[in-house]
Amino acid sequence: MNKDLSVKTWPHLFNLFITLFLASGFVIALIFFFSRTPGKSIYYFFIGPFINKYYLGNMLNSGMTLMIVGLGISFAFKSAVFNLGGEGQVYNGALVATVICLAFPGQSGFFIIPFALVTAIIASGLLAFISGILKMKWNVDELISSFLISGAVIQIINYLITGPLDDPANNLLATRTIAGQFFFPRILIPSALNTSILYALLLPVLAFMFFSFTHWGYEMIMCGQNRQFSHYGGIKVDRYLVLPMMVSGGLHGLAGGTAVLGTYHICYKGVTAGIGWNGIAVALIARNHPLGVIPAALFFAYLEAGAKAVMLHSDVTMEIAALAHSIIFYFITAQFLYQFIKQRRRKHW
Repeated sequence: MNKDLSVKTWPHLFNLFITLFLASGFVIALIFFFSRTPGKSIYYFFIGPFINKYYLGNMLNSGMTLMIVGLGISFAFKSAVFNLGGEGQVYNGALVATVICLAFPGQSGFFIIPFALVTAIIASGLLAFISGILKMKWNVDELISSFLISGAVIQIINYLITGPLDDPANNLLATRTIAGQFFFPRILIPSALNTSILYALLLPVLAFMFFSFTHWGYEMIMCGQNRQFSHYGGIKVDRYLVLPMMVSGGLHGLAGGTAVLGTYHICYKGVTAGIGWNGIAVALIARNHPLGVIPAALFFAYLEAGAKAVMLHSDVTMEIAALAHSIIFYFITAQFLYQFIKQRRRKHW
């Protein structure tokens, strides 16, 4: 068994290393071309995230959110369904958690924090549930349905934030700030890192135990590997078209709620933009392994922190820093997305 695992793992790690090496080479070449101080720019891109507590804490905080989102994507992938609605589901969770906290400003955080997060989980889980039902009943491609639903939800939330829920006293297009008793305690002050990183690290462990030691986890993996075989083996395949999507959406909602309660404390227009897409890349790098989501999320957070550091401490502009980040994103995502789609086509009925 270990031998088989090594046969599958080492080629994947080698391909990942080559991809990262080529992507890093392109980033270095880009910096040399556009920067008048390339040595300084390269230093801050690769070392900048570790130079002080503020940068390190913010990097870990970004990684925390990506862990939850990446785990949500991986959960759907395990059953060979693809949740492309992460952007809207995370945004939805952020707004729902904000509204709950704003509705009970004088209540204890001991009760309202869990209530806000659970409500965010349910609300975003229901969005993904719609795509799962459409897939189960009418074989509607969940890639398309989840993406379209997400797009519609984003526009509705933008309207709510800029309209009925807008705080006129704030210069941003945003809701009012939630009460202080709903904030997660900070770690590594003055960074935004907070105590919610503890359950962000715990969730992948629980997911790993679910897939490794439970009957439902085994059935989900079997359905992801071969639905037809699973059907003839007596597994209720339709169940694992809907449930993984719901869990995936729920985790996205949790990520959005955590971002508000732990980092932003308001829900402004586009507060979680880009997190859903980065979560897909995290899941692809981790090869859908729940524990692999942890280093994959931290790696992506490191890239984002490096892009910000080089922009602040050298002559590299925001556009060039974003382009460098996007190059690495493209290289990694293109490799694994191609492999996933090819594998997914082989597994369809």
